[in-house]
Amino acid sequence: MVSIEEAFERIAKQRPVRVKQDVYLSEAVGLHLADVVVSPMDIPVFDNSAMDGYALCGESDTYRIIGEVAAGSQSELTLAPGQAARIFTGARVPKGTTAVIMQEKTLVEGHALSLTEIPAAGANVRIKGEEIRQGQEVFQAGHYINAATVGMLLSLGITSVSVFARPRVGILITGNELVTAGEPLGEGQIYESNGGSLQAALQQLPVEVTGVTKVTDDLESTSRAIRDLLDEADILLISGGISVGDYDFVKEALAQNEVEELFYKVDQKPGKPLFFGKRKHQFVYALPGNPASSLTCFYLYVTPLIHQFLGGAAKVPERVRLGHDFEVRGARPTFYRAKVEEGVATILDKQSSSMLHSFALGNGLVFLSPGTHNKGVEIPVWYY
Repeated sequence: MVSIEEAFERIAKQRPVRVKQDVYLSEAVGLHLADVVVSPMDIPVFDNSAMDGYALCGESDTYRIIGEVAAGSQSELTLAPGQAARIFTGARVPKGTTAVIMQEKTLVEGHALSLTEIPAAGANVRIKGEEIRQGQEVFQAGHYINAATVGMLLSLGITSVSVFARPRVGILITGNELVTAGEPLGEGQIYESNGGSLQAALQQLPVEVTGVTKVTDDLESTSRAIRDLLDEADILLISGGISVGDYDFVKEALAQNEVEELFYKVDQKPGKPLFFGKRKHQFVYALPGNPASSLTCFYLYVTPLIHQFLGGAAKVPERVRLGHDFEVRGARPTFYRAKVEEGVATILDKQSSSMLHSFALGNGLVFLSPGTHNKGVEIPVWYY
């Protein structure tokens, strides 16, 4: 058995094989750049107006309006001192422009323009290349692609990028007692929920789920399912069958498939019987069968490895304040489902590892060591 810290460290030490993939920007959100992006052009592409108003040349009491420049027009207009042109946001400023004055600060009579305020030199003019210069490194490899990244790349005329590919994840559910929701329950049976919970959690991440398989509690079918799922997956998640009961065959089946144990059992509650292993460049998590234990281990230990595949960093827990006195009974450090609002955590009722209701009502896992904790103390939280 390893400590929580040791489990985190052993996962962090892994170096998954990242695969580069060229994708369209519409498919890249949530992924990380695999290569540096260098700008092929200046941004702005040309000197342009920051607002609707008038382009001015020089300083004068009044200006003569000699034309108009709309955004996207091909105007070759040139201003001489004392001249002005009507201009609109984004339009190329005429040659000779020294400033742009917003229309609200002007008075117009026919072709004569007077100002209610004198603009500074260069006011309201966006200069070519002031944001990005041609040849400049815009984004480093590993940069997280969000909505603004997509917009920036499109403004450079870039429509596809090289990213680290989504890791492929397979799911194996074990248990004789499990029945698919919607089917009639027999004596001693329960509805299977871990597979759906894990798939839902994975939908919040940029991964590809390659398959979900359910097997009964026997060694042969468990071993065969592990082999088949590992043929297609970078990460395999197994639910149940990893404890020490007479019908728990996962650990033996993993050994038959040459999965090397990196750790088994973590000194924590819930989720003590957690297995983490490796076969060549593939990784296997055998998660506890209890629903709350399974999700707890997923958020704490599976997501960091997924982020490594993607070229990103694992999320760091935030600090919040405990909203009430609380005593951790027993000797094991514990993760509690909590509701965190405005930086204050309230630990929810019904924390049994078999109970999902508190998980659904909460929004974070708070960590507490054994002993008494007073209201207001700072504690770490992993949001989910």
